[in-house]
Amino acid sequence: MKILVHPSYFPSIATFAAIIQNKVIWEAHDNFQKQTYRNRCYISTDKGKHMLNIPIKHLGGNEGRQKYIDVSTENSYNWKKEHWRTLETAYRTSPFFEFYEDDIRPIYEGNDDSLYDFNLKTVEAIADCMGIQVPLDKTETYQTEPTNCFDARFLAEAKKERDWGIEPYTQVFEERHGFIPDLSILDLLFNEGNNTLSYLKNLSLDFTND
Repeated sequence: MKILVHPSYFPSIATFAAIIQNKVIWEAHDNFQKQTYRNRCYISTDKGKHMLNIPIKHLGGNEGRQKYIDVSTENSYNWKKEHWRTLETAYRTSPFFEFYEDDIRPIYEGNDDSLYDFNLKTVEAIADCMGIQVPLDKTETYQTEPTNCFDARFLAEAKKERDWGIEPYTQVFEERHGFIPDLSILDLLFNEGNNTLSYLKNLSLDFTND
């Protein structure tokens, strides 16, 4: 199936499963919306579920909305360094962090200011870790109701929690907090390693009625 998806920050497990299981077209012409996975992801730390949030530059009130593809990250403070340190602290004892850290760390060392391009890099980095390629086709115009693909843009919504039936796997702080489902794909990668791809392929997603 061909699906329309937003690039998101180290996407959730369900979103990455959708990317793996379908032919993806990336939405490039919608307006940016706050409080979505466009600039946030969730990981597991010693304190439980934790949000990593990318700060963005906001336009003045007279300029109205801006397209997602035009959004710039706010780099007045080094949020990349902060995010990487948080990931190190959370996952350094996970089975596969050391195996993949050299693939993930460079994402946090660049001078990117385009949120859209940065998010695509996070998707590509995970795909590289799994030894696969993801399509980079983008939309040419905005469609409220896409006619040539299934609209899966709702996957970027962070406000609505959905139960995807995520199959439990061993997490670093599971004994302390229990299993936390549908975190960032990073959580699955650092804990499951080379089993990540088969896990994603076998995840049953039924979102065609959303």
